[in-house]
Amino acid sequence: MSTTRQREAAFGFIFASAVACAMTIGIMVPVLPNLLKQFNGGDTATAADWGVIFNVFGGMMSFLAGPVLGLLSDRFGRRPVLLLSISGLGLDFLFMAFAPSLGWLFVGRLISGTTAGVFSTANAYVADVTAPENRARAFGWMGAAFSVGFLAGPAIGGYLGDINLRLPFMVAAGLTLVNALYGLFVVPESLPEGKRATGFHWRRANPLGSLRLLRSHHELLPLASVGFLNQLANMVWPSVFVFYAGYRFHWNPGTTGFFMAAISLVGVAVQSVIVGPFVRRFGERACLITGAALPVIGLAWISWAPTATLYLIGVPFNAFWQLLVPGLQGLMTRRVGPTEQGQLQGANQSLMGMSSVLGPLIYGESFAWAVRHPTLDYPGLPFLLASLTMLLCLSIALWSGHAAQRHAMREAAK
Repeated sequence: MSTTRQREAAFGFIFASAVACAMTIGIMVPVLPNLLKQFNGGDTATAADWGVIFNVFGGMMSFLAGPVLGLLSDRFGRRPVLLLSISGLGLDFLFMAFAPSLGWLFVGRLISGTTAGVFSTANAYVADVTAPENRARAFGWMGAAFSVGFLAGPAIGGYLGDINLRLPFMVAAGLTLVNALYGLFVVPESLPEGKRATGFHWRRANPLGSLRLLRSHHELLPLASVGFLNQLANMVWPSVFVFYAGYRFHWNPGTTGFFMAAISLVGVAVQSVIVGPFVRRFGERACLITGAALPVIGLAWISWAPTATLYLIGVPFNAFWQLLVPGLQGLMTRRVGPTEQGQLQGANQSLMGMSSVLGPLIYGESFAWAVRHPTLDYPGLPFLLASLTMLLCLSIALWSGHAAQRHAMREAAK
């Protein structure tokens, strides 16, 4: 088999694994907030507070563990780290399926946060098997993998959640087991032994140490700042959307799940049809900036929209958010070699973990505050704050994206 065909086959394997993983996460999303409400007697504000606690501590564990997982993948290969992360996610689903109390749910979240390396490891895998000039398009397909998984996941989770709030987690645990077996017996290793790091250095495995990589390569740190702010703004969705939709539009888990599936369909269209031609025509920098600019409008609009019909007007603006990550990853992965791709994704995972700590505090608590002050009639406050976050993200992207693209052009000219 030619090198090109081997790369395509390897990418196909990891794409399928990412779809399966995203589907299981999607099953959970419309149901977990309602399980928290059940544990708190139906009190939305108190359940939102618990959601903040779960997300903050899960994000903290991800922040601490991300660099370790990234370095392990550089040293021992992507496949074992991917299997470890999928197994941790499955264990979390089992806790959610059978936990008798909030305390046990909390333990599951800690385990999931510690092993939360599925998509960062998958991104390192993609960098291994994709030529630099094709990475933005490949990362667009990886984003599409997440959206494809979310096409079915939330709809399944919402439907099963209307039957029994624990049933979706049992199904997700079973699917995760199948995904782990697929990884064990089918997914090949992407990093040959000759290209692996020669050692594991704990100094670089701590979160602050891992960020040294971002400072050591020209333009990585500002690009990483764009990624951090993007992820921070994105945290508005898992932090409050299900609570928000139930409170403002009176949606049940089934309606919320089907709506999320429809939104994912739009995301798949953008990632699979638009990203590749957009990058070829306008470049990675334009992809980055467009993906940062349009959500500023979309988030501000939906923060105000008083009805579900008006909310839909903001959806197309937010759909083009999908352009940001492929452009960003394409620019960043050019800056490091094969032995540092895992470390780069581990550093990005730490930043994602940091955003997972701050995001629920900002959006979850602002939503709980708005619910406790109904006279203000502004439950969309978290989305306004996310819009302002993306405005700052856009400002940095305009500067850092230009510098990185200029550097990439110089390298290509050599």
